[in-house]
Amino acid sequence: MNLPSRTVISERQLEELFSSLENHSHGKLIQRAFKVLLRIAEEDTERLNWKILTASIEDLEQGFKRFYPYRHTRKIAIFGSARTSPQQAEYKMATEFARCMIQAGFMVITGAGGGIMQAGNEGAGRENSFGLNIRLPFEQGANHLIEGDDKLISFKYFFTRKLFFLKESDAVALFPGGFGTQDEAFETLTLCQTGKYGPVPLVLVDKPGGDYWHSWNDYICNQLKAKGLISPADPCLYTITDNLDVACRTIKDFYRVYHSSRYVDRLLVMRLKQELSDEAVEQLNQDFSDIISEGKICQSAALPEEQSDVETIGLPRLTFCFNQKSLGRLYQLISQVNNLGSAGDATEHPEFK
Repeated sequence: MNLPSRTVISERQLEELFSSLENHSHGKLIQRAFKVLLRIAEEDTERLNWKILTASIEDLEQGFKRFYPYRHTRKIAIFGSARTSPQQAEYKMATEFARCMIQAGFMVITGAGGGIMQAGNEGAGRENSFGLNIRLPFEQGANHLIEGDDKLISFKYFFTRKLFFLKESDAVALFPGGFGTQDEAFETLTLCQTGKYGPVPLVLVDKPGGDYWHSWNDYICNQLKAKGLISPADPCLYTITDNLDVACRTIKDFYRVYHSSRYVDRLLVMRLKQELSDEAVEQLNQDFSDIISEGKICQSAALPEEQSDVETIGLPRLTFCFNQKSLGRLYQLISQVNNLGSAGDATEHPEFK
């Protein structure tokens, strides 16, 4: 069946077609999506492009559907080698780390395979686990701890799988691994560094006495940082540790006072779990004036543009014009905010976001 061209479907007819969406809360975005599809349909494009587009949408559809019931629960993505055996120290640490995160109110997301992925699902338990599998030409089964669960999602494309790993995660933990783990580490860092993901805590965990991430960090500092290929504060985007307590505490402390962020026009709006003192805000202005493009850091209630964010409308805010390039420094600011807050009032259990 040939799709009608734009000479057949007029703008007026399109508006009539979309009239039923007028009362839909996301009607304008739905119309925009339809119009994109119609524009592509009018152009001379090959069948392969339609196959890629359709499969991508189907990947997105199932991801949206499976994660939606858990949208208010914080989650952590755990990456690491599929080749790590249950007898290795890294496997046991990943299991205990996942168990600690569950106790802190998080759910765990893994790649659903063996090794560190299986360890993450084991520590979290089936009820608190997601598995994001990838369909390959050869056999690619999920580990027995997540197999058959409704929270196991099988993706056609790596890019849609990666999208959901980070879109749904409020923290990332990386254990030693091969090319795939390195890819996930650098992609996460790239998105954090460019402001396309986060801010979230990122921990690089090794076995006690292990040098995997320290050797990796030597390369980062000696080749990238020393040669000016990254900003001096960029290593602040991550924490390296071989101590399980430090790894768990790093994740939990990140959300001790800080809750989340969003942009309203040019303002970065940082939601907090408690209000800071005027003296604390003034200290932030003094210490981080280098990342403010104009004005200063101010305390605020929810802005008029945030009134639809019912889950966070009651939280106090910090607002400022962030230069949108000093992401390592922004992470340092969040750390200072968490230290400036009152320990007695901060929420220990970040189960609702």
